Amino acid sequence: MKYILFFALFFTLNLWAKYFDNHSCAECHEKIYEEFQSSQHSKSYFTDELHRKVADAASKTKYECASCHMPMANNLEDLINGKARPDKNNKTHTDGVSCYFCHTIAYVKKAHKHNINIKSRQAEDYKPTLYGRLLKPDENDKHSSVKNPVYAKNACVGCHSHKLNDNNVTIFVAMDKHQDSLGCIHCHMPELEGGAEKMDKCARGHHASHKFLGIRDKVFRATGVDINISAKNNTLKITLTNKMVHPLIIQPARAKFLKITLLRKSKTIWQNYQNDPSEDTQGYFAYSFKKNGKKIIVPATATEGYVHNLAAKSVKILSYKIPSLQKGDKIVVSFYVQLAKSDCLSAINLKDKNLTKPSLIKEVTTALTNIK
Repeated sequence: MKYILFFALFFTLNLWAKYFDNHSCAECHEKIYEEFQSSQHSKSYFTDELHRKVADAASKTKYECASCHMPMANNLEDLINGKARPDKNNKTHTDGVSCYFCHTIAYVKKAHKHNINIKSRQAEDYKPTLYGRLLKPDENDKHSSVKNPVYAKNACVGCHSHKLNDNNVTIFVAMDKHQDSLGCIHCHMPELEGGAEKMDKCARGHHASHKFLGIRDKVFRATGVDINISAKNNTLKITLTNKMVHPLIIQPARAKFLKITLLRKSKTIWQNYQNDPSEDTQGYFAYSFKKNGKKIIVPATATEGYVHNLAAKSVKILSYKIPSLQKGDKIVVSFYVQLAKSDCLSAINLKDKNLTKPSLIKEVTTALTNIK
């Protein structure tokens, strides 16, 4: 593992051409640059509060997250080993998951603890070669362009596959070993109008979105899960269908949960929890970790972990005992996400309250009209 990491870092740091920062791409790829700037990929250690606070709680010296969150750093090895800290004056640190990084991945080395992105070898004093999925891509005075099959197969799995900590505890799983990047691209990078270049010299007329739509997008997040309600006498069944090609819960800081309310004449007569959504062990989806038998929040040093999840392309039926139903009763099922679950506040201080404020994913209402 150490040899592989050294190999990857050697090719990343010593054999590259001049680094192109994100802004330099805007000259030709103006629309894509604007999309990228609105995405989480554009966020860095300095602009993503949740990531920064979790990383600092995991270690005050080492920034081991850099391999995926600061992958183009010109001192990546020193960041990972604790010999350097993130520098807000260094463009290779502040660009986040930069354009240049994503488009110079040669291949992905699949490994036990986490995958490793192997960067392409770029000769000094020559314009770099950037990779992508376009047939016969355009070239310009800044870079050459080549279609690389890695972008349909493995580009996303370099960072979005899995992560184990030093105790071999899984703290992140987004994809299984049989998946490729096409599933990610289909949902998160849909085709939009307009060519990949400002001039659209090949008249393609469309390009893959670089917004990398995700849970923060209100419209997009409503598409991933279907909710079905059935009720009879004093039994309520909620059927959740995960339409996504990845599990419902991926990130360890995140929680998704159901709020189920039985209304009678506009008054709540039953709810699936009283104070905190985690009271409902069926309808609360999140990771939990322990270190030597004691609960911890930041999973970097966890010795055991568990996740209540809904697997990709799977169905789960939740059953609840409720008061006997009457005609005119209404059942409201609301599905929420917390980017930082409430437990996080016991380990890290977050200024951005939107991180802990629940955001609605989807809401379904059933009015009971056939009760006798």
